[in-house]
Amino acid sequence: MMGDQIKFTLGIMATGLKDSIKGIGKVITLDRDLKNEASSTETVPSGEPMSTLARRRAEKHGTREVKQPSEPKVMHRILLCCAWNGGLFLLSIILFYGVVLPTLQFLTNLIFGGSSVQSDIWWWLSPILSWTFNALWILPLFVLSKIVNSLWFQDIADAAYRKSRGRPQLLPSLSKIIADVLFSLLLQALFLIQGMLASLLPIGGLGHIVYLLHISLLYSLYAFEYKWFNMGWEVQKRLSYIETNWPYFVGFGLPLALFTAISSSHIIK
Repeated sequence: MMGDQIKFTLGIMATGLKDSIKGIGKVITLDRDLKNEASSTETVPSGEPMSTLARRRAEKHGTREVKQPSEPKVMHRILLCCAWNGGLFLLSIILFYGVVLPTLQFLTNLIFGGSSVQSDIWWWLSPILSWTFNALWILPLFVLSKIVNSLWFQDIADAAYRKSRGRPQLLPSLSKIIADVLFSLLLQALFLIQGMLASLLPIGGLGHIVYLLHISLLYSLYAFEYKWFNMGWEVQKRLSYIETNWPYFVGFGLPLALFTAISSSHIIK
């Protein structure tokens, strides 16, 4: 009985993992699918009779008006997100920890000649510089990137939602939308902190596994909350759905969780 339950859970996780990988291909071809769908709906069948008013309009303008799509291209938004997060956000972290800190360490070593004084100074100077950098640059940039990414990812989610389900159903009022977004951000921050604390479990390997499960669920929430937002689901309903179907969402978020596990920076994650 227990073996069947484990097998069933692993099967659902595998389904989530498969959907996550398949979703990458669907996003790549989404622009083409939307364009084909728009052109097919704008084309009038040749055998369909035209009304007198429509015929007069066609004769007046000489050609039928074709509505040009105004939505931003999905791949364009994805490239913008990659350029913002990888080009500015990640590059600043790499430059600080890969260039600035080693240069300052070299200068202190040059000044104090590698003595014990240099080791003591660098022992307290390095964390102060890191905390200052994170507080004055990384955290403000992180908040800004969350806002920018939310706007750009929402465009991508809206296009995908219109392709699969139709017109989005937003929450009824602006105040409810703002409260929903703020509560969602707070929930994500608390969930990330919980995962970080779980990684400190003293049992070998268990802490890392629990942390990986937390991050997988968090990444799934990142991905699916745009869809659920368009469906008009409030935060409580989203959480209840994730709790009920957690094996699927663990599998769905696992590829990105494994990829980001390479880095020790929780800001990157």
